[in-house]
Amino acid sequence: MNKNFLLGLLILTTFCFAVSAQGPAGQAAQSLPAGDAKAIVETACTTCHAATMITNTGHTPEDWKLLVERMVSAGADVPQNQMAMVTDYLSKNFPERNVPKAVLVPGAVKVTFKEWKAPTVGSRPHDPLATHDGYLWYSGQYANVLGRVDTKTDQIKEFRPTIARSGPHGLVEDKDGNIWFTANSKGYIGKLDPKTGKFTEYTLPAGAADPHTPLFDQKGILWFTVQGANKVGRLDPKTGDIKLVDSPTPRSLPYGMVVDSNGTPYYCEFGAPKIAAIDPNTMAIKEWTLKDPEARPRRIAITDDDTIYYADYARGYLGRLNPKTGEMKEWPSPSGPRSQPYGITFLNGAIWYNESAVKPNTLVRFDPKTEKFQSWAIPAGGGVVRNMMTTRDGNIVIAESALNIVGLVMVGK
Repeated sequence: MNKNFLLGLLILTTFCFAVSAQGPAGQAAQSLPAGDAKAIVETACTTCHAATMITNTGHTPEDWKLLVERMVSAGADVPQNQMAMVTDYLSKNFPERNVPKAVLVPGAVKVTFKEWKAPTVGSRPHDPLATHDGYLWYSGQYANVLGRVDTKTDQIKEFRPTIARSGPHGLVEDKDGNIWFTANSKGYIGKLDPKTGKFTEYTLPAGAADPHTPLFDQKGILWFTVQGANKVGRLDPKTGDIKLVDSPTPRSLPYGMVVDSNGTPYYCEFGAPKIAAIDPNTMAIKEWTLKDPEARPRRIAITDDDTIYYADYARGYLGRLNPKTGEMKEWPSPSGPRSQPYGITFLNGAIWYNESAVKPNTLVRFDPKTEKFQSWAIPAGGGVVRNMMTTRDGNIVIAESALNIVGLVMVGK
């Protein structure tokens, strides 16, 4: 793998392995045990990440198979005829450990799940996108594809960015139906015209590694976070002009983003206990510090009255911030402190989010009026739902990264 891709993959795997690691925090790494595949694992795996990401974790055989497929798709040098041997070696020596079990809360709301397997093996669907024409899109981060699912016919079409190993990450649609994405591994913002299949690239300034979440405001300006570089930016599609500013808190890892009814972008800081707002005119940034210093919000959602809800990945909490008053409140997630709340959205007066570390992953609904939870097991298991969004007809789309699956949640059905 080339050096630029390795840099992007190192940033990615720092978090994706943390999501799936089941070993106790801070556990010392053991050495790789003897076995037929030891030499392959030492060479292919530790090129991109530390051996501790293997030795301090554990998975079922099926989960190891899926993980090996993702790593090979991302560029790990494992011959196809030796993937089964590597999977067997990892499964035998690093079995699944103490995984938190999902706690399901009953309730009156009904949902139905429909799931599709991405056609490219190991693509690691990262973000889902519900477009105005009814399609479900996803970013195949490791396979360098954008996928489009026709939810009525079940047909899936994939589009491959011009630049190899771009690492498509976040997705958003513009008013003309173009699909915009952050090229996580190559430092650019991309645009796809689905009608022609043409890709356009907007290269970020030097040092702007790890573009993350993109979002349009009401004026058609594209806002985005740049996690690894600790920056946030905006891009004017009419001129191609890009402007970046530093997130005020060092190493704050700008992550999820929303835009309020007045066009003000908000983002959460995954490396700090903070939520921030960007002045759309001056790009000055205001931060709110959350109550608990250990809080690490990873994604955020916004309600009709511009209240911010955040998924506290580190502590297993759902939190609320009123930017107008600074008032904050938190609730423990049903499956507990190790549940790792992640993808989150707002629909029909309720907050919906995923518990990404429990087995199976859950879809959780929170009613702000009653402060009551309801939750469901995701049928295929979830495999870490890193992002979700609502559809025009009141449903939810999800991407189940580790399982190479994308899904539609039909609410009230």
